[in-house]
Amino acid sequence: MFVAGTDTSAATLEWTMTELARHPSVLEKAQDEVREIAGNKGKVEESDLQHLHYMKAVIKETMRLHPPVPLLVPRESMEKCTIADYEIPAKTRILINTYAIGMDPESWTNPLDYNPGRFLEEDVDFRGSQDFRFLPFGGGRRGCPGYALGLATIELSLARLLYHFDWKLPAGVAAQDVDLSEIFGLATRKKVALKLVPTINMLYVSEEEEDLQSATL
Repeated sequence: MFVAGTDTSAATLEWTMTELARHPSVLEKAQDEVREIAGNKGKVEESDLQHLHYMKAVIKETMRLHPPVPLLVPRESMEKCTIADYEIPAKTRILINTYAIGMDPESWTNPLDYNPGRFLEEDVDFRGSQDFRFLPFGGGRRGCPGYALGLATIELSLARLLYHFDWKLPAGVAAQDVDLSEIFGLATRKKVALKLVPTINMLYVSEEEEDLQSATL
């Protein structure tokens, strides 16, 4: 339970920051939204998350291209059934390739493009209860029981990273130079760790952080 709840969340957060670093206009738009909603109160609170529509779309688009568990958890058919003229015997182990579904051109327009706006144009649920094109947490009775906690953790962590810091790639590294190689395990992790340069934005720091920085100086 601990591994499933931490490794997948960390992987998703790293992939999200990777795609934002590769798409500066998306990063700027998401950052502007977070800072506009949270204002100058010095921190992002959980109550702010419901208003961060574009940032949520960013996370969805990242999960479409980089699903945390690309083959989901194995299923087993309870009884013999027929699907699209294929007979599935009882007790058959079934793997759902959500990675391939997210790349399917019949389901998504320009599936290889990173475009969070597609999730603003239509409401696609995380749980896949009505739309089976998007299944990062599985679906039905065997869907991830901790999806709400995991999603809230990712949203709050990302919002605070965008709120407090300005981000850029290291000097001499262009967007096309970012390594997107993957390691497949329980979660789909980056093969090469992401390296970014954070800069504290003094317009969006809490009073405690201001006091700490003053004391350090």
